[in-house]
Order: sequence, then C-alpha cells, then structure tokens
Amino acid sequence: MRRSRTVSMTALIGVTALALAACSAGTGKTTSGSSGAAKGQAAAKVMKIAFNQPNTHPQFIALKAMGERIKARTNNAYDVKVFPNETLGAQKDTIELVQAGTIPMAMVAGPLLENFNPDFVVFNLPGVFASQEHQAKVVNDPAIVSGLYSSIDSKNIHVLGAFFGGVRNVYNSKKPINTPADLHGMKIRVIESDTNIAMMKLMGGTGTPMGQGDVYTAIQSGVLDGAENNELIYQNLKHDEIAPFYSYTRHLMIPDYLIINPAVLKAMPANDQKIFQEELSKAFDQEGVEFAAQVKTATTTAKAAGAKFNEVDSKAFAAALAPLTKSKLTNDVTRGLYAKVQAAK
Repeated sequence: MRRSRTVSMTALIGVTALALAACSAGTGKTTSGSSGAAKGQAAAKVMKIAFNQPNTHPQFIALKAMGERIKARTNNAYDVKVFPNETLGAQKDTIELVQAGTIPMAMVAGPLLENFNPDFVVFNLPGVFASQEHQAKVVNDPAIVSGLYSSIDSKNIHVLGAFFGGVRNVYNSKKPINTPADLHGMKIRVIESDTNIAMMKLMGGTGTPMGQGDVYTAIQSGVLDGAENNELIYQNLKHDEIAPFYSYTRHLMIPDYLIINPAVLKAMPANDQKIFQEELSKAFDQEGVEFAAQVKTATTTAKAAGAKFNEVDSKAFAAALAPLTKSKLTNDVTRGLYAKVQAAK
C-alpha cells in the first residue's frame, strides 16, 4: 500500500525550526544548502514527540524508524525521540504543551482538533471512509487537506500529516452489543469532542470523555461500562481483561495527526527539507502495513484470553448515526471536503 506524498515544505520548515528552538544542545548554525552536522556545529537537535500508546504500537514503530533514518541521513543533525504511554501527558494536555512550545510535536486523535477548528469534523464522521486504503488516499493529499491542516497555525498548531488509527468498535464489561438499544444506560469512554459525545448518544449509550490512561481503572471500578477503540488498543492496553465483549460496530475510522508548533525561528537547508519529506512519507506507509498485521495478532491474543467478538446489526447503527453527518456539514468548507472525500473512493 502506498500513501500520497504530501508533507508541505512549510510544514517541514516548521518541524525543524521548532526543533532548533527546542533543542537541548547549543545553537550552532546550519548553512543554507547543506545537510548534517558540520564540523564545530552543535550536537543533534532533539525533537520530542508525545505519544499516548505503548512502544509496540505501529505508529511508535514507524516514528522511531523515521527518526533513525533522519538522524542517519542528516549526519546526526536531528534526533527525533518518541515518548510513549502518555509519558508527557494525555493527548489533550500535549496539544497545550505543543501550543506553548514546551514540546515540539505530538500525535493526537482527530476529534481533538475539532476544538480548534470545527471543520476537522469531516474526517471524524461515521462511515466517511470506505476502507483503510481510501483514508490513506485522502488524508495526506495536499489538494484536499493543505488548507485544513494549516488552518490552526494561528493557534500554534500545524498538522504535518495523518496516520491510520484503526477502525473503532465498542467493547464493554457486561454483554455483547447487537443493536443501539443494547447500549442503553451504558457509559462508554469516547475521545473528548462534542461530535463523539453526540455520536455515542445516537448509538444508544452515554459518551464519557476520558484520557486513555485512566480507562482501564474506570472500567474495572465500574465508573465506565466500556469504551470504543480498535482491536489493537483493546488488547495492547489489556482492556480485554476487564471488558471481554467486543462488538464490531465499525462506527469510526478516524485519523491520528502528527502536530507541531508552527513557530519558525530558522529555515531548514533545502536538502534537509527533502529528507524530512521523504522519511515522513515512508513512515505513513510503514505504519499502515504494520497496523494491519498487528490487528490480526491482537485479535487472536484477545480471543485466547477469553474475549468474545461479535458482529452487530450494521444497518441499525448506520441508520442511527445518519443524522450526525447531516448535522455536522454546516458550511461550504465542510461540504466541499466531504464531497472530495467521497469522490476519492
């Protein structure tokens, strides 16, 4: 599977500019048109990426490999470090840290960016993407996303690109879910956004926003009845231990965004811009392939541990969720984006 090569030069300059600003080493200057750590230049510029999943996650693997390639290709000029397991904070908090310039970059779930520009809702709607391949074709195509991804630069957030975040389904501690009626009275963890809360209400449950790191204990203690996520997160975070009923609602296929503070203090040499562009594009490809492989393994492991997977009445859920799409496409921008996504199928 190949993804569109779409990282803009502006974004890439932003990556390195902030890396230069946030580096832990000195402030050695890089001459334009050259790449790597020249003689007498400061040590590698450290670029931290906040990440909320384990270091076994496909996104972590792809980002780590990207960083190693960049470091090698730039002769140790840049050192990309990925911090897993919410080490630097929950996603909502890391967005604020990126805005403040405390950390350069973070991986965040798509719905969180609706809080800064509601137009991001288009990629977070139920059924908007027909497949993983369809999503990959859209979310890094500059003809579709360049305006959206730069629309929150004024809020100190720039989207560098989008990674596959899996297909989200509902799981809980009580029973299999077959229809929206089965979710009645259940408190289900969702990503913090008005759209996701409204979505879960239409699905029959009560959407409860919460950081990923708190979900296990909340389900275990009865504060939550369940959550919604892909098979990989479900098994990796051991949620199969306390919520053994996994139901294939397939309600969302939202992207995860790599964001950065767009502050530009210093331009990157042209050759380094090219290197960053090439390596981030490779990371998109690697992550997509790795994700599909890991989902198969995670599902097998969860079943062996006692988790029960079931299909649902997909037509009933589609009918329940249909009003959400109509209610969210409220302006020319969102309607235009949605039309482009559907045309790319």
